[in-house]
Amino acid sequence: MRHRNGGFKLGRNTSHRRALLRNLVTSIIINDRIETTLTKAKASRPLVEKMITLGKNGSVHARRQALAYLLTPQSVDRLFSTVAPRYATRNGGYSRIVRMGPRKGDSAEVAVIELLGAEQELSDKAAKREEVRAKRREELQKQLEAAEGNDPNSSAS
Repeated sequence: MRHRNGGFKLGRNTSHRRALLRNLVTSIIINDRIETTLTKAKASRPLVEKMITLGKNGSVHARRQALAYLLTPQSVDRLFSTVAPRYATRNGGYSRIVRMGPRKGDSAEVAVIELLGAEQELSDKAAKREEVRAKRREELQKQLEAAEGNDPNSSAS
C-alpha cells in the first residue's frame, strides 16, 4: 500500500531526482516554457511556484535560498528582476500545464509547463528568431546566385 507516500519518484534515486528537478525549474525560469513529460511537469510545478514566491519576497535571504536551489546566477537574477514582479498582485497559480499528447518514440504523455503571462515575451522571442532565419535565408540565396553566376559550366551550352 502507498498510503500517505506523497510525491513523485520518477524512476530515479534521490540525488538524480533532485538534480533533474533543479534543472527543470532553472529551465522554466530562464525560458518561461519547457516541454517535458506530464509527470515531470507535475513534479516541478510546486517547486517553480515556491521559487516565484521567494522572488516576490525579494529579501537577501530569499535570494540566497533561490541561489542554493537554482543552478545559475543568471536564473536567480531573472527570477528576481523579471519573473517575480510579473506576479506581484497574484496569490499563487503562476504556472500552467498543457497536455500535448503521446510522444512518438516511447508513447510517454508529453506536456508543456509554462509561466502565466509570458505569452507576450515568448511571441517576441519567436518573432526575433523568425527575423534571423529570414536573414539567413536571404544570405544563402545570394550566395547561391553568386555561385551560379561564377560557374562556367552552368550556361556554357
